[in-house]
This record gives sequence, C-alpha cells and structure tokens, in this order.
Amino acid sequence: MNAKIRAQLSIMMFLEFFIWGGWFVTLGTFLGNNIKANGGEISMAFSTQSWGAIIAPFVIGLIADRFFNAERILGILHILGAGLLYLMYGISDFELFYPIVFGYMILYMPTLALVNSVSFNQMKNPAKEFSYIRVFGTLGWIVAGLVISYVFHWDSESGIAEGMLKNTFLMTAIASLVLGLFSFALPKTPPRVDKTQKVTLSNVLGLDALNLLKDRNFLIFFISSVLICIPLAFYYQNANPFLVEAGMEYPTGKMTIGQISEILFMLLLPYFFTKWGFKKTILVAMLAWVLRYILFAFGNADELTFMLLMGIALHGICYDFFFVSGQIYTDSKAGEKHKSAAQGLITLATYGVGMLIGFWIAGKITDIYILENNTHDWEIVWIYPAAFALFVLLFFAILFKNEKITYKS
Repeated sequence: MNAKIRAQLSIMMFLEFFIWGGWFVTLGTFLGNNIKANGGEISMAFSTQSWGAIIAPFVIGLIADRFFNAERILGILHILGAGLLYLMYGISDFELFYPIVFGYMILYMPTLALVNSVSFNQMKNPAKEFSYIRVFGTLGWIVAGLVISYVFHWDSESGIAEGMLKNTFLMTAIASLVLGLFSFALPKTPPRVDKTQKVTLSNVLGLDALNLLKDRNFLIFFISSVLICIPLAFYYQNANPFLVEAGMEYPTGKMTIGQISEILFMLLLPYFFTKWGFKKTILVAMLAWVLRYILFAFGNADELTFMLLMGIALHGICYDFFFVSGQIYTDSKAGEKHKSAAQGLITLATYGVGMLIGFWIAGKITDIYILENNTHDWEIVWIYPAAFALFVLLFFAILFKNEKITYKS
C-alpha cells in the first residue's frame, strides 16, 4: 500500500468515526435537555443503532456486495446522511426527531462495513495493516469529543442550558458531506460477488454459522455476548447524561479517556490473551464492567471524581478484552468456509439483538428512578448493570470450559 492510499484510508476512517462520536455520545443529554424526552424515548432513539445493525447486512449483502463499488455507495450514504443530520439540527420535537434519526442510522450502520471493505481491498496483509488504519477511527471519535468540550464548550453547563448541543448535528452534517464527496476519490472497490449467484436470507444474516451453536462452548459464549450487551447499553445511553447531572465539567471531552484507553489495551491485548488465554481474558473484561458501574454508582464529581474517571478509563478493558477477544475466538471456531458468516452472526446478536434489549431496559430503569427535580437516582440506576454484568460473569465462568485459542496478529 503506497503512502497516498494509506493517507486516503486514514482520512476516511477518521471522518467515519468523527461523525458517529460527534453526536452519538451526547445524544442522551441533548434529548433530555433540548427536547425534554423521557427515558423511554431516549432508549428508542439509541435503539436505532441496533435496528441499523440488524438492517445493515441487507444493504451490504443484497446491494453493495453485488451491484456497486463500495466507495460509491459509501459516498451516497454519507451525502444522504448529511441531509438527515442537518434536519436533526433544526428539530425540537421528539415525534419529528425519531423517524429522522431512525432513517439516519439505517444509512450509517452499513458504512461501518463499507469502510472496512474499502480498506481490506487495498491491503496485502490485513491482519498486520488494518490496525494502523483503524486507529484513526478511534482518533476521530476522540477529536470529536475534545472539540465539543474544549473548543466549542457545547456540553458546559451554560452551553447545555442554551441548547448548544444541537450544533453537534450541524458539525457532523458537514463532516458527513465532506466524507461523502471524498469517498468518490477513494480507491475503487468493485463488487466481488458473482451477480448470478443465488442470495439467501441465511447468507445475508450470517445464519450459515448457526451450526457453530452445536458446540457447547460457543453456545455459552454466544449467549454471554448477547447478555453482556445489556449492561453495555446502559453506558452508551446514560454515561453522558449522568456525568452532566453529576456536575462534571466538560464531560464529553473527559469521556474520550475511554477511547484513549481502548487504543492502549488494544496494543496490550496480544500479551494478555497469550498469557491468560481466552476464558480468563473474557472474565477480566466482565469484571471490569462490574467495577465500572460500581465506580459510577458511588463516585461523584467532587472529592470522588477519580472514581468516575476510572470508570470511564475501564472502557478499554471492557470493550477490547471482550469484543476483540470474542472476534478472535469466533474466527478460530468458524473455519474458512464460515468466517464471515460467523462474524456477521455475532455482530447481529450483539449490536443488534443484545443492545436493542439493553437500550429498552436502560430506558425503563432510568424512568423509574427519576426524581422530582428531573434528575435521577444514579446510584440505584448503575447498580442494575453492575449486578447484571456480575450475573453474566458467573454464568460464563461456571459453564464455559477452558480451551486453548491462539492469537494471530
């Protein structure tokens, strides 16, 4: 891969995740303060990510993989997405906001697979080259948070009171338009699937990998993956509103500590995976989730601010040690024929089904513990995902039998 292509792919990945991180992190705070949405409505808005993840395979499997260059459909989706983000910028009513954010996520979620396709198509050794491109995506998410907090101060107390968080949609609409136009200059990535080949629902959704569930260990891992996404949804949906209500200054910028941690632990994962093995690595991830929510439950933005910051910093262990390890495990179990199908099935189960359930539960619980002054009893709210993560940890620890998996970097 030459320097020009490397630079193009890096810019593409940076903008892809700058767009997502630039509005999704503060969505709960925006909806609660600008639109006066309740917990159930906020959970509906967040669940559009899950619906997008469920529908995305149809866009990729039925359209992108068969009829159009990946970079072209990436460009079209982001240009259309820019228009919807701009519409969200001007809306102050949830009934109008919801269908637009739903439509946007149907457009956006397929682009996550498309940027990977464009990248892989230019690589001779994706296992070694991809991480150096993908890290720019994490940097894009970090920069978005820092810009919101430390450049424009949209998430400051005064910024939130003045409704400035709506500007996150304008900022990301511009970035989406830029990426949409830029995509047409990316290296050509033609469809590789034979158009005459029959496409089945099983192929598109990765259901060809369902036979893997006959393996008892994989079944336990699969169930655990779905269940652990329920407490994960609490973090995505509630972390920013919680930090705002707790009185933390520039919460969005501070939440980027989680992405910095993600980069660090991604680099450390090969060592720990080799040293501990798959089961212990997964258990450490689950334990980190329990600890994170306990820190959130009992920390505050005064003398115990360090507890909140530690909870944010645990994101790297929570995410990398579970999801990346899980992808490695799934790859090792699938075999050459079903590798893509198996990864697609896990994605559908976690970001689709698991988080869809999680967002719904998080919304219900958040509404139950709302106080008279329109704040929340966060101590009790965070105990729920902590307890549930502990349950999943025990479930996995007891039922999953240890097996040796080799980490291939």
